[in-house]
Amino acid sequence: MIQYNPKDWITFIFRFHKSDTFRKLIPMMIFIGFYSGGVAYLELEYWNLSENSRVKNLTIMHTTVGFVLSLLLAYRTNTAYDRWWEGRKLWGGLVNNSRNLALKLSAFLKDENDRHYFSKVIPAYASVLSKHLRNEEVGQMLFEGLDLTIDQHKHRPNQVAKMLFQKANDLYVSGKISGNQFYIINAELQSFTEICGACERIKNTPIPYSYSSFIKKFIFFFVMTLPFGFVFNLGYYVIPVVIFIFYVLASLELIAEEIEDPFGSDANDLPMTKIAANIKKHVEELL
Repeated sequence: MIQYNPKDWITFIFRFHKSDTFRKLIPMMIFIGFYSGGVAYLELEYWNLSENSRVKNLTIMHTTVGFVLSLLLAYRTNTAYDRWWEGRKLWGGLVNNSRNLALKLSAFLKDENDRHYFSKVIPAYASVLSKHLRNEEVGQMLFEGLDLTIDQHKHRPNQVAKMLFQKANDLYVSGKISGNQFYIINAELQSFTEICGACERIKNTPIPYSYSSFIKKFIFFFVMTLPFGFVFNLGYYVIPVVIFIFYVLASLELIAEEIEDPFGSDANDLPMTKIAANIKKHVEELL
């Protein structure tokens, strides 16, 4: 995730990073420029259309349809941001629940081996979940000092959650924690799977294809018709104007596409690796 100072306007305006929408749209912007120039040449030089041509009235359509397009893009961006923010809240909940579980276990457990077990497996859940959401392989190095393996062909976060619950049950059966203490930590143990399920719901339920496809087509045909009406008022200045309008509209759609899946590896996706590292640091401090 990109770290930045929101008050530094100059940096925002003149800085272009590899995931910036301007870089991604350069080929299409060049095409739009040549296309707009071609339309302007045909209308002004080749066809020699007059100011009274009915083609000039196309701007009325753009005014009406542009309002509808702005509403669609606003809804699209808000929906994508809601998914991103919900993912961040889920990972914030995982941080808090991991700390709470470690706090309670640090008070309940006296055996150093048990404390060591939980100090490794609790952070491992966050690490495994981040790799699971990114479809990455999970190695045994996540479990330093413990002889534990993860079956890559089964649900990996569930395997770690099972280890945690099984260990907690063994502590209860052996009398190291009481029934009330087992009940107290059950909420945190259960929350891990609930957070995982909510993250999978976001990841596996993208914006409907027909909706996303319609917006892209809407933007394309809207921009393609802009030069025909605007050329009478702007002349060849229609080229930079249409390019700028396309850049604004297409950028909103690209931003929505990037943040609607907050668990990927894009520059603006959630820093799950960093969050998992913080969980590991804090849990090891407590246990």
